[in-house]
Amino acid sequence: MRLGLDIGGTKTDAVAIDERGDIVARLRIPTGFGPDAVVDTAVSALEQLAKLTATPLSAFTSIGIGIPGTVDTEGGIVSHAVNLGVDELELARDLRLRLGVAVQVENDVKAAALGAFRLLFPPDGGGDRHSMAYLNLGTGLAAGLVLGGELWRGSRGTAGEIGHIPVDPTGALCPCGQRGCLETVASGSAIARQWPSDDALPVLSLLAAAQAGDPGAVAIHRSLVENVAAAVRILVLTVDVEAVVIGGGLSHLGEPLLDDIRAVLGGWALDSPFLASLELPGRVQFVPDDFPVAAVGAALVGRPLALAEEV
Repeated sequence: MRLGLDIGGTKTDAVAIDERGDIVARLRIPTGFGPDAVVDTAVSALEQLAKLTATPLSAFTSIGIGIPGTVDTEGGIVSHAVNLGVDELELARDLRLRLGVAVQVENDVKAAALGAFRLLFPPDGGGDRHSMAYLNLGTGLAAGLVLGGELWRGSRGTAGEIGHIPVDPTGALCPCGQRGCLETVASGSAIARQWPSDDALPVLSLLAAAQAGDPGAVAIHRSLVENVAAAVRILVLTVDVEAVVIGGGLSHLGEPLLDDIRAVLGGWALDSPFLASLELPGRVQFVPDDFPVAAVGAALVGRPLALAEEV
């Protein structure tokens, strides 16, 4: 079996999977804030999974961690994980010292890409899809790429960071330092900035107002949909993936959002024979609701413990 953790800003999702990739145990616990608390959270989740499966940690094939921020996968170092209160953390080292086993650390969106690929296109599924982009619509916007069945990180680990492609030179300032990035118009934080609300999920308030005919809400919602569609177009035009799978918090809006995205893509195709030939609406789908793609992907990305101990 393999273990995988998805350490999020408020909760940590943890799974044990068998060699087929099926989930055999799962738990969720609150995520602590700050470097020490993040390590404590990971230790607790892993130890609880070991008890649930009646298996010592050293007996698992691999252990992987998916976490937000910039991740040095070779050193297991996490940096700039702002929502976790982490500036820099040697997570792999600290967990080895606490638990006596090696772990592999990966960016959460990249881990989710691998988990989504295994779920939707399993090796024994009889399909012929070998490439996929996982588009995460959460607080920010980013993608993970699976090419040739393997996770693609890029030369410096930034493959898929399309949320920082500027689309409006006069737009809002992005946390990355550029102005008018895609993330500033197509993400949870973009909605919260443009549509302040007491609702825990501002996008729900936005949708309600848009459905009631509020002109401002209609315009913001339209911008969201068009820019998510633009993200799909960017991924297909740059990497020509066979599928773009959408996940993250905004994906919980479900079929209405997916239908709107497909409608925009279909409208563009009417004006462009080239885009029509790419069949973009048919390449887009959502991750099934409540499937822990990042935790499963983290379990899959973990190196075998015997190999990890050698490095």
